[in-house]
Amino acid sequence: MSKIKATEQAWLMKSEPDVYGWDDLIAEGEGTWDGVRNHLAARNLRTMQVGDLAFFYHSNIGKEIVGIVRISVAGLIDPTDPDGKWAAVKVQPVAKLKTPVTLATIKATPSLAEMELLRLSRLSVSAVRAGEWDIVLDMAGGTTEA
Repeated sequence: MSKIKATEQAWLMKSEPDVYGWDDLIAEGEGTWDGVRNHLAARNLRTMQVGDLAFFYHSNIGKEIVGIVRISVAGLIDPTDPDGKWAAVKVQPVAKLKTPVTLATIKATPSLAEMELLRLSRLSVSAVRAGEWDIVLDMAGGTTEA
C-alpha cells in the first residue's frame, strides 16, 4: 500500500484494546467513538470532519499505534451520554501499520518530543501534525490493507 498522507487535520485516538481494539473495529467495519469525558478531547471530536484521518492507538495494553482510521460521520452526540452534551464520531478502518509503533519508541524519537501524545499524555483524542504523521508511518514501515 502506498504511503497514506495526513489529512489537513490528523488525529490520534486512544482505545483500550480489551474494551475496543483494532480487531473489533475491523470486525464491525465502522465503529462509534464515544465515552470521551474530557473537555479538550471532546472539543477535538467536535472539530473532526468527515474524511479526517486518525491513528488508532492501543492504550493501557500494548501502548502502541496499530492502525489508521477515517472519520466517516462527524458531529454526533455521544449515545452513551444521557445529558447529550458530549461528542462522538464514527470511524472506519483504513489500514493497519506494518509494525506497530510503541509509546517507548515515540518517546525515544527527538523529532516527536512535541507530539500531543507525549505532552498531553492523558488526552484520549489528540491532534497530530503532518510531520509527526509522516515520521510515525516511516517508523511503522508503512501500512497494509485494513
